[in-house]
Amino acid sequence: MNILIVGLGSIAKKHIAAIRKIKGTAKIFALRSGDGSAAEEDVVNLYSQEDLKLQSFDFAIISNPTAKHRSTIADLVALSIPLFIEKPLFNTVGEKEERLLEKIKKAGIPTYVACNLRFLDCLQFVKSELKGKRINEINIYCGSYLPDWRPGQNFRKNYSANKGMGGGVHIDLIHELDYTYWLFGNPEQTKALFRNSSSLDISAYDYANYVWQYEDFTASIILNYYRKDAKRTLEIVCENGTYFIDLLKNSVSFGSEIILSSEQKMVDTYLAQMAYFVDNAVDKKAGDFNTVFEAYKILRLCIED
Repeated sequence: MNILIVGLGSIAKKHIAAIRKIKGTAKIFALRSGDGSAAEEDVVNLYSQEDLKLQSFDFAIISNPTAKHRSTIADLVALSIPLFIEKPLFNTVGEKEERLLEKIKKAGIPTYVACNLRFLDCLQFVKSELKGKRINEINIYCGSYLPDWRPGQNFRKNYSANKGMGGGVHIDLIHELDYTYWLFGNPEQTKALFRNSSSLDISAYDYANYVWQYEDFTASIILNYYRKDAKRTLEIVCENGTYFIDLLKNSVSFGSEIILSSEQKMVDTYLAQMAYFVDNAVDKKAGDFNTVFEAYKILRLCIED
């Protein structure tokens, strides 16, 4: 199996680790931006579209900065191979993005947009547990401290902090929007507030507040970059009691009782989603879970206020 990776940063290395556990004999190629790019163990560097033509690939992973996703995907459509795309799909929505999606559809290319929280045990459990339950209210919170994300780097120079590079808490933390959509479906009405007025002093949004209205309940989703004591929770107020999901602890409580406590680590979700992609989008050519078309719907909800 030959695999192409575009963008060889920290997230790509997590995907590579997952691939090596699933397909130990896979040969990995990386399309690099220039001859000065550092070598990575057991990864073959490629430097141009001409280099790509000399190889055949079973699938491609797109994990470069979000602002480059559209052009990268457009370049790879011609290869007619399954695409594993790191979230978010794009950093903008509009005619150019929709024309590209139409090309993917016409070409019949299997796709998956990487939202690994869908594979987290506590959320998998809740999705099953909520069947038949009457929901009254949803509260979602995700706050962490951007300067701690990449130790040793100037966080203000990273794409996450820069609006022009496709950064912003609303895009970086699209996981929360994604799992809300996955668990509860498409909202009937939405409102959003974005700000970047915190002490971080960055150009990208560092705060986002969404209100999604469903037929019987409302979901409130708060995201931020500036909380030093990280918190990532989901609270579901039902007719018969309240579920409290702590994503950092991978646990679920109902009232005062812990009903799920998982030893699964966040890194394990990268293995689970890669296994899904290889089994469905690559080997069976029939992946339909968080394709580019579903991810684009969620992106519109994320970006448009």
